[in-house]
Amino acid sequence: MKTRSSNSSNSDNNSDVFFCTKTLCSYFPLTALIPMSIVYIILWMVGVTGNIITILIIRKYKDMRTTTNFYLSSMAVSDMIILFCLPFDLYRLWKAKPWIFGEFMCKFFYFIGEGCTYSTILHITALSIERYLAICFPLKAKVFITKRRVKAIIFFLWVFASLSAGPFFFLAGMEAGNFTEPSETSWECNTTQYARESGLLKILVWMTTIYFFVPMFCLNILYGFIGRTLWKSKDRIREFDAADIEGRNHKQAVKIWAVVVLAFVICWLPFHIGRIIFIYASEQTLSLSQYFNIVAMLLFYLSAAINPILYNLISKKYRAAAYKLLRSDPAGERAYSVTRDDTGGYTDTSGSIQHDYVTNI
Repeated sequence: MKTRSSNSSNSDNNSDVFFCTKTLCSYFPLTALIPMSIVYIILWMVGVTGNIITILIIRKYKDMRTTTNFYLSSMAVSDMIILFCLPFDLYRLWKAKPWIFGEFMCKFFYFIGEGCTYSTILHITALSIERYLAICFPLKAKVFITKRRVKAIIFFLWVFASLSAGPFFFLAGMEAGNFTEPSETSWECNTTQYARESGLLKILVWMTTIYFFVPMFCLNILYGFIGRTLWKSKDRIREFDAADIEGRNHKQAVKIWAVVVLAFVICWLPFHIGRIIFIYASEQTLSLSQYFNIVAMLLFYLSAAINPILYNLISKKYRAAAYKLLRSDPAGERAYSVTRDDTGGYTDTSGSIQHDYVTNI
């Protein structure tokens, strides 16, 4: 189940919470498992398709290769990796034990999920800082924010996220737990007994929770400054709207990114709350905790699938580029050609309808 460390229950104490047979071992009845599984499969298909399209759009079209979109492309890779972990969580949803994929995959399952979680948080924070600099200090941003530096930053973010998730690779493992019949044992993918008894698990969960809330606090401050700057400049942007392409670009970029950040907070907040609830849950409240965590798991995977949908709903440029990418016939290529206009922006020439492209997705 997608609570990673939070769903690392002690099987000896919690074996009465769910019923295990040789074909099913779950906290939930079939009436809940079947619809949940359908939802997760739909999320997987939509999310993988959408993130692949996002990556291809940014890689294929030169005008989409901006510093901001480099972050979005890297986030799409992170979301793809998270979604590729979904089948393992779906397996654990139906059969918490036995874990049949081996010791390494158990450890890697925890490590990669945590690493991508941290990577996404760091990407959101870094991109928000870039937006802050671009809007509040535009002259300095043009000098310091370059494609080469952004690529180096993205590489550093992945390294730092991997190092932050490193402890989970050593604290997770396979443990023998009681099966339905006392004479049989099965292996569970879990955080180890040592991690639970030593208190390291609680420390790590609180650290990862702080890892979420501290960046969110910083984002509130950054967007406060961004909002104030845009508010002060709104009269100038309105007065010179026809020529002020940069001002409109900033407004569009902030609009898209604010929606992405809001979706991120809504989807990930229950995940971290669920971790804390599970750690301190008693045997009497464990069942309720599991149902809360299943909702958190749904929102977690929704966060990995929703960004391409948001880009498509908000950005005309993304819709045009996606249409052009998916249309394989030459007519589609001609209908959605991209040309540079006199103002330095980009114009979609589809029939008689024209609009200025924003700088980023």
